[in-house]
Formats: sequence, C-alpha cells, structure tokens
Amino acid sequence: MKITARELNRATLDRQLLLGREPLDVVDAVRRVVALQGQQAASPYIALWNRLSAFDPAKLDAAFADRTLVKATLMRITLHVVHADDHRAMHTAMQPTLRGARLGDRRFTSSGLTVADADALVPDLLDFAGQPRTAAEFEAWLDARLGVPTKGVWWALRSYAPLLHAPTGAPWSFGTRPSYVAAGAGPAPTGREAADEFLPELVYRYLEGFGPASVADVAQFALVQRSRARDALRALFGTLEQLEGPDGTELFDVPGASRPAEDTPAPPRLMAMWDSVLLAYFDRSRVIPPDYRKLVIRSNGDVLPALLVDGYVAGVWRPVEGGVEATAFHPLSDEAWAGLADEARALVAFLADREPQVYRRYDRWWAELPSAEVHVLPG
Repeated sequence: MKITARELNRATLDRQLLLGREPLDVVDAVRRVVALQGQQAASPYIALWNRLSAFDPAKLDAAFADRTLVKATLMRITLHVVHADDHRAMHTAMQPTLRGARLGDRRFTSSGLTVADADALVPDLLDFAGQPRTAAEFEAWLDARLGVPTKGVWWALRSYAPLLHAPTGAPWSFGTRPSYVAAGAGPAPTGREAADEFLPELVYRYLEGFGPASVADVAQFALVQRSRARDALRALFGTLEQLEGPDGTELFDVPGASRPAEDTPAPPRLMAMWDSVLLAYFDRSRVIPPDYRKLVIRSNGDVLPALLVDGYVAGVWRPVEGGVEATAFHPLSDEAWAGLADEARALVAFLADREPQVYRRYDRWWAELPSAEVHVLPG
C-alpha cells in the first residue's frame, strides 16, 4: 500500500491529537502521544493545551507530583515527559546511547574515573536520591566520596542513571534549577542485550504515536544506530504493517492505526517550543517545509514555538504586550489568520495565571527571521 506525503502528515496530526482537541485526561493523553518534549518547563503544558478540549494544568501538576507522569533524559538524550509505565523500557532501550554519549565525553573522562568507577557509584547514588536532591547536593555527595573534580561525573550520571526530574514548584512544576529523584526501580540494566530486548517495545510505542515511519525515522527519534532500529523492527516482524512512502521508502506502522485522508481539515495551532511533532522524524518535511527547517530548528538546538497552518509549519510566534506576535514565513489567508487569532486569545488566557511572557528569553532569534506577514493577535 502506498501513502502520500499529506496522508503521512494527517496520520501524525491525528495520533498527536492535533486534528481536533479531545476530551482526555492528561495521563491518557500522554499515553496516546507517547512522549512530550520537556526541555522547556512550559512546553508540556502548552503541548497539552493544544491537544485537549478541557485541559486543566493543575491536573498535569498533580500527575508530576505523584509521578504518574515523569520527566527524564530519554530519547535523543533530551528531556521527555512520558507515562511512568513507559519509563523503564524506554530508559533501558536508550542505555547504549546515553552511556556512550556521556561516559566517552571529555567532560567525564577528564575526571580520571573509568566507566566501571561510574557504574559502581550508581547503586549508592540511587539510595541518596531516594528523596529529591539538587544538583549541588549530588555534587557535594560525589566530592565527599571521590576527591576528584565531580562536575563532569555528575553530568554523566544524571543522564544515564535512572533518575527523574523532581517537581520544584510553580509556574510549570519544574524550574530552571532542577532537582532529581531515583526512578524507584533500582539500577537500570546496562548491557547491550538488555537494551536490545527493550528497544522493540520503544519502537512499537513510537509507531503508535508517530507512525507510519521509516528505519531512518525510528533511528532519529531514539538517536540509535540505524542497524539497531532495523533489528528492532525485524523483531516486530509479523506484528507491523508495511507501506510504501511517497518517495518509495519502506514505512512501518502498527496494525489498525488511524491514517486519515489527505484532505482531512487541520486546524491552526500555536505549537510549544520543541514540540515532539517537529523532531520525531528523520524526514521532518512531514510537518516542516524544508525551506523553513533552519528557521525553526536553530543551530544551537533551540526549536522555536511554531505556527501550524493546514498541518504544516508556517511561521513562529512569541508573546508580546497585549497578545501574541505571529510571524508568517509566507502569506496566509484571512481564514488562517482568523483561526490563529482565536488560538491566540485562548493561549493568552491560558498563560495569564502561569507565565504570560513565556519563552521571552528566546527573543534574540527574531532579529534573524524573515517574514512575509507579522500580525499582533490580541489576547
């Protein structure tokens, strides 16, 4: 079966709850979308505001507080919000990537410690992390044990040890000075065999939330070698559907998954920074027109809050006094601007009790952006 580029776009939007806000609670919503990018504390909240018809941010606060939903370093060595039931499998599958990226880095190796030394610290580290601790507390704990410069050691351990970010308070549960707590299941298996055992589970969950997808897409989402992605898909042989992409690429999907028609309407949205749909694929043209990719995904890794129009990135937005400034990279229809204005009014009301000037620290990028149209959409 062949699938068109627009059908792929609509499949992603549908599974990511972006074809229409749905009346789900926050826990069920995160299970549905699989993983939300969490580098910026407000982003999971804005991501769910975009997806749910009656989103109450206090419910997300509560889910973080009781650890039904957790925030941790996972796919692409970045922070993600996932359901607690998904964390262990995802974390174990990611171990070769997390360990290789950190334990082979000069910031760790300059300490003089070996990989075995670091691994030996993990059980006691997790005991110490039985209650939330700040980075300063972890560094002091390591200083007392090691007597060597510990900043690079802590930098490595916090990425690959099974640690969660612990809520630190308003406005978005997690502040700029994170605290960490043990995931609660003891040290994660670190061998390649264990990682390969759990990778098919991560891949299946990915396809549920982001499929259909190629080997390259799977590898990009998890930041694993394509050979590992291919092996994980092979392990799922017989349980997945295979399709042909618009350019002939082999795609994989879970059976019975929704794939709406390409003419399905897609409402405008004001997407969160680092929204998962912008980063979950090797071929990001599924959602981002190629000419706009470098405008939205900046050279240092910042992913700007984007305008989604007819299912595709059409520009960026930021809060300004009295509303939302929307910068379109190409001319938009009056209907599109009217839809974005409705979204802006709702977003300003949503942000009012939390952080009206969210993302303002990233304003430096706007000086470099081209624009076809700029509208200030009133709150």
